[in-house]
Amino acid sequence: MENLIAQIGIFIFGTIIGSFLNVVILRYSEKSLTGRSECVNCHKKLNWYELIPIISFLIQGGKCLKCKKNISWQYPLVELSTALLFLFGYKIYFLEKYSQLTLDFLSIFDLFSLWLIFSLLIIIFVYDLYHKLIPDLWVFLLAFIALIRLFTINFQGFGLLSFFWAGFILAFPFVFLWIISKGEWLGLGDAKLVIGIGWFLGLVKGSSAIILGIWMGAIIGLFLVFLTKINNIKRLSFLSKNFTIKSELPFAPFLIIGTLLVFFFGWDVWGLSLILK
Repeated sequence: MENLIAQIGIFIFGTIIGSFLNVVILRYSEKSLTGRSECVNCHKKLNWYELIPIISFLIQGGKCLKCKKNISWQYPLVELSTALLFLFGYKIYFLEKYSQLTLDFLSIFDLFSLWLIFSLLIIIFVYDLYHKLIPDLWVFLLAFIALIRLFTINFQGFGLLSFFWAGFILAFPFVFLWIISKGEWLGLGDAKLVIGIGWFLGLVKGSSAIILGIWMGAIIGLFLVFLTKINNIKRLSFLSKNFTIKSELPFAPFLIIGTLLVFFFGWDVWGLSLILK
């Protein structure tokens, strides 16, 4: 019963953090997180009952109470995604690792730093999806938190060294491709993101996350080309023009999905864990 209450509390906490992440994503370019939230269409200042994560969106039918314009699905999706990641991080990772629920400083730091990494991954995911840009602030903060976890949570002698070098080893191909293509094939932000992923997952799981991201990016890219040609779609929410084989597709979201899949399920698509034993 106590565990169920804890899980419900974590889910609610996750939706609240997700609501804050939406504010960060939308206001980052404004360099200010202060001021009351408002409708992006009619600029009506929102009341507290219009800001309840997920619930307000559902009660209002996904529309502003004043102008009746549609509210972006980004809001409930980010809130729900954050809540689920927080909950899964607690159930799948934390309770498995700390079976006796030892609430010392290190275990609490482990959980909260993991939630912080999840939050940063969500911010990067959505921001890159819309702007095809990964701000340095978020990838540097991600790498910093992953590095702290590396020297505290994942401290395992020789394994520590392999984790540390994993970030640079995994990022090297991205930097190389960025240099020879002069930034046309991918952005330098992807390489910076991979450093954080390497420090977070290590070489084996990090490489699996990257290859999964590449596979998903290729499949989705080809699907969008096909969908555009078949249905003559002239504009998608995160595409500025007809999508072709040469169009730019944000890559960070696929890297992040791969990272989360590998983290929760421990997939080793290369079989490197057997080789490096």
